Formats: sequence, C-alpha cells, structure tokens
Amino acid sequence: MIKKINLLALIFMLMILTACGKGGSEGGAKKESNEFRVGMECGYAPFNWFQSDDSNGAVKNSSNGYCGGYDVEIAKLIAKELGKDLVIVQTDWDGLLGPALQSGKIDAVIAGMSPTAERKESLDFTSPYYKSDLVVVVAKDGKYANAKTLDDFDGAKITGQLNTLHYTVIDQLKGVKKQTAMENFPAMIVALNSGKIDGYVSERPGAMAAETANPNLKYITFEKGKGFEYSNEEVDVAVGLKKGNTELKEKIDKILAGIPEDQRQKIMEDAIKNQPLGN
Repeated sequence: MIKKINLLALIFMLMILTACGKGGSEGGAKKESNEFRVGMECGYAPFNWFQSDDSNGAVKNSSNGYCGGYDVEIAKLIAKELGKDLVIVQTDWDGLLGPALQSGKIDAVIAGMSPTAERKESLDFTSPYYKSDLVVVVAKDGKYANAKTLDDFDGAKITGQLNTLHYTVIDQLKGVKKQTAMENFPAMIVALNSGKIDGYVSERPGAMAAETANPNLKYITFEKGKGFEYSNEEVDVAVGLKKGNTELKEKIDKILAGIPEDQRQKIMEDAIKNQPLGN
C-alpha cells in the first residue's frame, strides 16, 4: 500500500514538473528572443530591394533571398543599438500598413514609409530618418521628357503606387489620364519601358535609383512653388510601429538622433550605387 502511494506521489510530482518545464520553456523563449523583426517589401529601390546573395551588406529575408538598400542599412544601425539581431520580413505593401504589426509578425516597418495623417490612425511613427520630395519619372526620349511644370503633362498616362501619396497627387496634374495604381515600382518601370504609361510619380531617391538602373528613363523635378503640393510629413520617411509601443519609439528616436545627416546621405548614395540593375 505504501509502495502504491509512493508511486502515485512520484507520478504526480513528475506531472507537475513536466508542466512547469513546458511553461517555463515557453516563457523563457519569449523573454530570450533577441530579434528585431523589420517588415519591408524589398521592391522599392533605393530604399529596399530583393537580391539573391548577401553582397553589399544585404540581409537574408523571410522569402529565401536577401534584401538590401537604405532601409536595410538604417535597420542595421537600429538593431545594433538595440542589442538585437536584425531579421527582415518581406511583406507586401498593404500588409505593412497595420496587419503585420498588429499580429506581432514584425516589430517595426522600415520601408520608405511616410507618416501621413491617415497612417497615423493605425500606426505610431518615429522621427524621420530621411527627407525627400516628389518627382515624375518619364522616358528619356519621350513626349514629356522636357516637362518643367505640372501643366506640361496634359494628356499623359500617369500612375503611382497603390495606397500612397504618389498616386493621390496625380490629380494635381492638369489634363492627365490617371491610370490604375500599381503594386510596386518594378511593375511601373516595366510599364513605362513598354509604353503602357507615360510616367509615374515617385520620391526623388526612388527616381534616382530608377534612372541609374534604366538609362532610358529620367525624372522631372520642379522649381519651388511649381511642383506638387503636400505637407512634409507626406514625403518624410519614418519607422512605423504598433500603436502604443512608446518604449520602442523612444529608443529608436534616440538612436536616429545619433545618426548625423551626412552619414544618412552617404548611406543613400551607396544604396543608389549598389542597387541591382532592374530595380
């Protein structure tokens, strides 16, 4: 009888220890996680792009490839200061606008994203890590290659990326034939090269990258007061975070404040130089 009681007691103790071990393991795994998971589309050079190897500092992503670019370099600096390992999670643009952060799939969006008023409804943003302006990318030998003002695009077939300011401001181009928004910039470059469209709206760095990779393209800039109308927050680029994550926001803001402007510009120049052809 005593042996039976002792055996039952032993079994009971083992069950408790096993349960505690499982709980401790799961809790420990969460605590010991040392990853800084960053979402980006890997298709918006020079901010971010996809490549097949780790050349020029590219980081392995979640899609069996690598991502490089300005965003990746900024993410590296942030991860290093946070004391975490950088993990790039390649995500479609729409997925970056909340779902990926809300589900915990990523910790931050570093994807050439501007902190617009609409986006601030679902995301929190850090201070800007890059400041830009809007231009129009056209064919170098095309009908609109010599455009200088918004009025010079009368009759042009123009598009922009889906769910971005780029697409919205097309309405400021008088007489333009606004085309269906496209998912990403590589698709717009293909459409422009094939003659399907006459141009697309882009931020200056993306346009510079497109022109570098495609010599048959050029981008149109505008004199101050003669270009698109928008607020700075619509073209500045910042890190997107889950609503209410003030601790991480404060940490990243402090890190960004420590990156001098000349270093940021050098990173951008290198990104434009290192982008793969076709991006």
